Amino acid sequence: MISVAEALDRAFALAPAMPTEKVPLRSGHGRVLAEPVTARQDQPPFPASAMDGYAVRGAQVRPGAKFRVIGEAAAGRRFAGTMGPGETVRIFTGAVVPDGADRVVIQEDVLHEGDEITIGANPDPASHVRSAGTDFATGDRVEAPRRLSAGDLSLLAAMNLPDLPLARRPVVALVATGDELVLPGEEPGPDQIIASNNFGLAPIAEAEGAEVRVLPIARDNAASIRLAFELAEGADLIVTSGGASVGDHDLIGPVAAELGMEQSFYKVAMRPGKPLMAGRLGSAMLLGLPGNPVSAIVCGHVFLRPILRAMQGLPATALPRTAARLSRPVAANGPREHYMRAVVHDDGTIAPAERQDSSLLSVLTRSNALMIRPPQDPPRAAGEQVQFISI
Repeated sequence: MISVAEALDRAFALAPAMPTEKVPLRSGHGRVLAEPVTARQDQPPFPASAMDGYAVRGAQVRPGAKFRVIGEAAAGRRFAGTMGPGETVRIFTGAVVPDGADRVVIQEDVLHEGDEITIGANPDPASHVRSAGTDFATGDRVEAPRRLSAGDLSLLAAMNLPDLPLARRPVVALVATGDELVLPGEEPGPDQIIASNNFGLAPIAEAEGAEVRVLPIARDNAASIRLAFELAEGADLIVTSGGASVGDHDLIGPVAAELGMEQSFYKVAMRPGKPLMAGRLGSAMLLGLPGNPVSAIVCGHVFLRPILRAMQGLPATALPRTAARLSRPVAANGPREHYMRAVVHDDGTIAPAERQDSSLLSVLTRSNALMIRPPQDPPRAAGEQVQFISI
């Protein structure tokens, strides 16, 4: 067996890099920016008013000073003339500040009568003018790689970038294996169970930007597994669940080897999830997950998520870990790195579930974290710090 860290490093070496494609801005949310982009204009592109009020020459502002109103400026409709001494323009938020003005006196500090205003006793000293380029200037860069948030897209839109160079979405083919499996809605036989793994793995992959193809269940015979690999043609990453161990009915490894798979590793010193396999099959990466539902989902977080990030050009690292204080004592850990289902509370404490049996999906669904116990970790008391990854 190899460690989780070594298995991740080997997996990153197998992961194919996604090419760059031009994508409309509107479709960029959650995608990974593959190349730096630069602003095509200043923001704001002109000196703009930050408040509703009156545009004036700042040097002339004093309590009781009077100005003649000569026009109006609104967002999208500038005042076309030039202000002279003793003159003002009624202005609204977002409007271009007229030539000759360098300050906006807010309307609350002004008495407006007829075509004249009088400055109040204590005018706000701020200029309330946003200079051109205050937010960003032409040529300012947004660096890559980065996963684009809603705020990023708003910024890139303001930079006047209608199309973006993004990493292509990785195509992930999911294959559940086993004679014992039937799909939800079907009537299981006396020796069968409902196939659940792909219904958890698909959203994990999609949340990381993948395009997911869920393939038919592959049965425990070589012909069915070969057909599954044929159906997965064109995928960048093939993820199987079940059939990756060494039993008489575990045929993923042997069939993949017949088809030319270069195996990188098999078995990882982790709990749950020891029977984990990875290799390269043609141009695709193959990730063989355990068939146990909890093990498959845990490996989906620990391996699938960082692999997909790396494929899109993001740093090839494990998921970030956070520290929390134990809410109760825990016993010593064994020889494998243990990913314990747990709940992180608002007070910063973490409570590992009492029952860690890897068959218990109900415990997983009540958890929001995987608490990580290093190999041979000694007993820990309540209040000690441990690390976790969010799920």
